[in-house]
Amino acid sequence: MRSAAIDYAPSVAERRNFQRVRVKIYGRFMLEDRSEHPCQVIDMSPGNVSLRTDRMGQPGEKIIAYIDHIGRVEGVVTRTLQDGFAMTVIASERKKDKLAAQLTWLANKHELDLPEDRRHERVAPRNPMSVLQLIDGRQYPCRIIDLSLSGAAVEIEVKPAIGIQVTLGTMRGQVVRHFEDGLAIEFAVIQRPETLDTEFGGRLS
Repeated sequence: MRSAAIDYAPSVAERRNFQRVRVKIYGRFMLEDRSEHPCQVIDMSPGNVSLRTDRMGQPGEKIIAYIDHIGRVEGVVTRTLQDGFAMTVIASERKKDKLAAQLTWLANKHELDLPEDRRHERVAPRNPMSVLQLIDGRQYPCRIIDLSLSGAAVEIEVKPAIGIQVTLGTMRGQVVRHFEDGLAIEFAVIQRPETLDTEFGGRLS
């Protein structure tokens, strides 16, 4: 029986939309042993995706990934990378056409976004005390200096590495910058003003 990882043939839709898009989106994936792990998309096309992760999938292994803004993606690992792995995307023509449209939207969105998305007003929350949780479950108290619909600056004693996934309160995001007394977090998705007002008491418009 031929290996899907080696002999998977690109479809017409995949060849038409094969250009890889560099995007910064997050998600999680499940290996064949049913263990789940966090990941970051390095680049993606309707037929392939490269993931940055601490846990490697092995060539030929089937993967199910759940990616922010994209949804469920199934595929097979084709090769390992220095900090992750690459996989094919196994999907119908209709699904790949939808992926192409989603990737075009994401690429355009990333081009329009300003650094740390300064288009969004930053305010000091009425309830500045919160908790920052790392992906391994460790939690640290922190004080929110300011926040916006797209991120927050927090005063905290620990300095998780830039790029690591964290949760501030209930908001998922990643560390994007360090400064003397803390760090800046970019939320995984743009938040709704009422959500932040409920969570932190920060009135945003």
